[in-house]
Amino acid sequence: VEFLFGANSIDNDPHYNDDDRIRAKEELYRRHAELSEKNHAINQLLRAYQLYEKDVEYVVQDSKVMIVDEFTGRLMPGRRYSDGLHQAIEAKEGVTVEGETQTLATITLQNFFRLYDKLAGMTGTAETEASELWEIYKLDVTVIPTNRPVRRIDYEDVIYRTRKEKYQAIIDEIVRLHQKNIPILVGTVSVEVSEVLSRLLKRERVGHAVLNAKFHQQEAEIVSKAGRPGAVMIATNMAGRGTDIKLAEAIVKSPYCMLVSPVDKKTECPFYRELKCEHDVPCGLHIIGTERHESRRIDRQLRGRSGRQGDPGSSRFYLSLEDDLMRLFGSDRIASIMDRLGVQEGEVIEHKMVTKAIGRAQKRVEAQNFAIRKHLLEYDDVMNNQREVIYDRRAACLKGKNLKKDTTELIQQIIEEKVWQYCPEKEYPENWNLLGLREQTRKTFLLDFDWPREDVLELKQPVVVERLAKAAMQIYEQKESFLGEDTMRQLERYSFLSVIDNEWKEHLYEMDQLKTGIGLRAYGQRDPLIEFKKEGYRMFAEMLERIDELAVTNVFRLRLVSQEPARQPRGQIVAAKRDAVGMGVATAASARAEGGGSEIGYTGPMQEGAEATQKKRPVRVEKKVGRNEPCPCGSGKKYKHCHGKIG
Repeated sequence: VEFLFGANSIDNDPHYNDDDRIRAKEELYRRHAELSEKNHAINQLLRAYQLYEKDVEYVVQDSKVMIVDEFTGRLMPGRRYSDGLHQAIEAKEGVTVEGETQTLATITLQNFFRLYDKLAGMTGTAETEASELWEIYKLDVTVIPTNRPVRRIDYEDVIYRTRKEKYQAIIDEIVRLHQKNIPILVGTVSVEVSEVLSRLLKRERVGHAVLNAKFHQQEAEIVSKAGRPGAVMIATNMAGRGTDIKLAEAIVKSPYCMLVSPVDKKTECPFYRELKCEHDVPCGLHIIGTERHESRRIDRQLRGRSGRQGDPGSSRFYLSLEDDLMRLFGSDRIASIMDRLGVQEGEVIEHKMVTKAIGRAQKRVEAQNFAIRKHLLEYDDVMNNQREVIYDRRAACLKGKNLKKDTTELIQQIIEEKVWQYCPEKEYPENWNLLGLREQTRKTFLLDFDWPREDVLELKQPVVVERLAKAAMQIYEQKESFLGEDTMRQLERYSFLSVIDNEWKEHLYEMDQLKTGIGLRAYGQRDPLIEFKKEGYRMFAEMLERIDELAVTNVFRLRLVSQEPARQPRGQIVAAKRDAVGMGVATAASARAEGGGSEIGYTGPMQEGAEATQKKRPVRVEKKVGRNEPCPCGSGKKYKHCHGKIG
């Protein structure tokens, strides 16, 4: 608001002349850009301090911030948060702040898998995601029975008031089972919780191993020891996934376990009745979950690390009303039930009703997360269509396609667009913007022309298009004859490939910015997805036009610097020609007549009698400004979008 008010004040201030008004606006733009950048940096710092926790969303290793996958607990080296957030976290942790990265290619996992003609997979926990697999990939989920009966008992969840009580109950259970030489696997939802439990176990002097994102390199060795008598392993959700934890012989008391699935009386376990196995499984691997995850798949994977191949085992989850899932769903109601029942500190609730309520809460969270993923996929479908077009064009360049036909067609197309832009059909010839058309043909095709004043009234758009296209093609053919056909084809491929890469990279950045703010249009009673499709299509069409024009411009302007050609005689310079209607078209020489340089340049006289030779370029003494660097004028924009803008 302040920016708009300031710009309006400058426009209406009678004390400013035109030059002062321009300088005042430039200063206003510069201050606005600085404030916007500061506000953005402050917002990202607030996000880093308030929403991103160390050892939960990320860890610090070797003075670097490493992102942790929230589902697997694994590190993601090479991945960085975008839009300055990673730099804010680095500043928060006091490590070296590295430069911001830019996306060069992007695709969602869903669209990546859709690239395959056939899809199939195998997992032990796909049943809960059957609807999503069908809706996204059109894949059915078939449940295959286990090779041997499952003899693992999954006990009901136990709920405490606070996390402190829950952690103490977990430690007591670990100590009890450890004294009975039963191996224990403790599953945690974050690196932080695993380290908290590790410190508590050290106080109890219980030997244990910790497997989290910080020690993933030793994962195989740690997991291989998890089945030993009395072994205690604390792990994040990643540990043991897809790993068969082998139990020592002393762990299984009898090969004829009677848990869940009965066996013949002649081969029944001799300890079954004596030890009351259903109430407290005396052998096998015992699983302790410290918190319910948002996805039931993760909890099932944790339980499934016990009871493999018919081995006995058990599992139990310990919850508290302070857990994230419980706070979101039903913690107030359960707390009131605890108050009515007179539950004291340290006492526990254990009931099927509570376990089912938690399961329903997980289903709601899963449905919500699926809706988010589906919505993200709908947005990415827009990008996917654009991606296919760009990658097809890029693949054609990489595979050596002959682009001469494409280039000549684009020359004709660009000239037509420029002529109809600067010479509108409804305008009289004397009102055409011939100066603008002349400037555009010079920039794009290095083609200059001069129209006699007396012939302007007789000009028609088709005639202008025909003459300019003929002159541009003459320059193109002269350059091809000078460079050779093979070199010209390589030049065309390089030109198109480099422009496609640069423009696609910038387009991805702009689409990310569009996606960030498009949701605000919902306040105007507009569907953000429809608006994103419309804006995305418009931006993509503009990008394709830029690619075509810049690629053709490069074909005309690029020069060879690998070798110096022999000097060409001055007689090869093509003189200005005059067409039937009196329109003079000055084409360029196929090479510089003098100087012996390697430059392939095309120039023409701006006025009749002007020199046809190319002007010498001034020597640059200051550092050249990069296209993606801030503009020296102080506008806050990138140089290519400000004073370095092409065209």
